[in-house]
Amino acid sequence: MAKPSTITIKLQSTADTGFYYVTSKNPRKTTEKMEMKKYDPVARKHVVFREAKIK
Repeated sequence: MAKPSTITIKLQSTADTGFYYVTSKNPRKTTEKMEMKKYDPVARKHVVFREAKIK
């Protein structure tokens, strides 16, 4: 069988609250690190979340 084309990544908050989202992406189409603005419930505001490896 072929390997799946998507990988699971962690979106870590830049507000240093320790909160993160888990999502998936296709590394063949999106080669750069993912960055999106989402809600951080610990900081109670929208902040930038950056891609990090899941340990």
